Amino acid sequence: MKDPLFNWLDHRAAGVLLHPTSLPGEYGIGTLNEHAYRFIDFLTAGGFKYWQLCPLGPTGFGDSPYQSFSSFAGNPYLISLNALEGLHLLDSAILEELKILPNSFVDYGGLFNAKWPVLDAVYEAFVQGNKKIRPYGPFASFKKKHADWLEPYAYFQAFKAHFDGKPWYQWPKEFRSFSEAKDSPLLKELERKIDAEMFFQYLFEGQWQALKSYSNKKGVEIIGDIPIFVALDSADVWQNPQYFQLDPETYLPTAVAGCPPDYFSEDGQLWGNPLYDWDALAKYGNSWWIKRLKRCFQLYDVVRVDHFRGFDSYWSIPYGSETARFGEWKKGPGLDFFKSIKKKIKDCKLIAEDLGDLTDDVRALRRDSGLPGMSILQFAFGGDGDNFYLPHNLQADSVLYPGTHDNNTSLGWFESASDRERTHVQRYLGVDGNVIGWDLIRASYKAVSKLAIIPMQDIMSLGSEARFNTPGRAQGNWSWRYTPGQLAQLQGGTTSYLKELSDLYYRDGSPAVV
Repeated sequence: MKDPLFNWLDHRAAGVLLHPTSLPGEYGIGTLNEHAYRFIDFLTAGGFKYWQLCPLGPTGFGDSPYQSFSSFAGNPYLISLNALEGLHLLDSAILEELKILPNSFVDYGGLFNAKWPVLDAVYEAFVQGNKKIRPYGPFASFKKKHADWLEPYAYFQAFKAHFDGKPWYQWPKEFRSFSEAKDSPLLKELERKIDAEMFFQYLFEGQWQALKSYSNKKGVEIIGDIPIFVALDSADVWQNPQYFQLDPETYLPTAVAGCPPDYFSEDGQLWGNPLYDWDALAKYGNSWWIKRLKRCFQLYDVVRVDHFRGFDSYWSIPYGSETARFGEWKKGPGLDFFKSIKKKIKDCKLIAEDLGDLTDDVRALRRDSGLPGMSILQFAFGGDGDNFYLPHNLQADSVLYPGTHDNNTSLGWFESASDRERTHVQRYLGVDGNVIGWDLIRASYKAVSKLAIIPMQDIMSLGSEARFNTPGRAQGNWSWRYTPGQLAQLQGGTTSYLKELSDLYYRDGSPAVV
């Protein structure tokens, strides 16, 4: 058997799944403020070695971190205003409207109306006399370092605002590609907006890198997350239409991504993301993907790639279809893609999201690439003993979750599970299910999987009210937040118990026993 390409997971450890928007704070959304640092302190006290989060990019309609305006930029909503207040870049009086936003969940509509004026005011304070305040290094140096993605992203956001928020493919024809629009006289008129968008990225980058540095010094690595496909209405597609299956005249997709019909959905899932032109990408050595991943490794230590299956084969749906029923499977780039990545990124720590109905070819690709796959305990029960997700069938080279951001909390799942599932859990784990969240946490720690990642909601023993995302539901997702009091309740006994689990089941980050 040939050696796998990426064989980085050589230790046992545990981590926590929590998106930064779920952190506490008084300004409507979790940010990169002192609560983020206290969360890292909690991870350290509990013996955790990883913090996993959802994508950090700027979100649009639907507020999903998996439908971002850019694969390279950060979400300005995450910028800590407390830090800027301390730097005299804003007047505290302007924060009053933000203070009326709820602290227990994210009201994205209210946040949109309240936070952008504050960020604009911060930019005005910067350009009107406070440029000597350079909290995260020289602004000009930041712009030069990240020009390859920063300039197109800022142009994209400026044009989008100018054209009333319409997607780029509905802009006037001369603006439908970056290569043409970058020479437009309109850029002079939009100069302030463009510079402001770059400044917001400067603030995000400075605050995120400071937080990541603190986390790493505490012995906690960051697991980032990227969807395999990017949003159609994004700077990524606008800047690089040659790498996507688009009509050269209209710039609309010729086919889009999704999943075929299955037991759960007779119409399948119509995601609508543009599909890659893998031949065009390969012709240029997959340079766009290499840039994307290099950017990821500036932000994270490890990267989870969503929908790994698409690298082997993807469901191609004709553009304009109302459902995903009439698509067809087409071949992806396969192992050659990962070989090209390995040549350019030596220390490439990736996790493959390989959930769902997989073929032997997909399993072979994951095995040959050497990437650890994923397993979900909530998927394990109610069937027979050959269920792939049951702990006795797991592989060491995997990452095990009680549930992910797309699942219910463990308490919520157990309450809505069938009698057969509940009985199976109780018999298999030898528990009564009264504290099912902790039952699944202990099972995750015990398992042979080298990484165990626990959702924060399960550690807090929360029910369905704390579910983060329900796939297929257009509204009401991504809004859960915890309060400072909920974290304080975990200090002491709970963190000590988590640390004991880490020690007992050898999840302290030491090399795994072979």
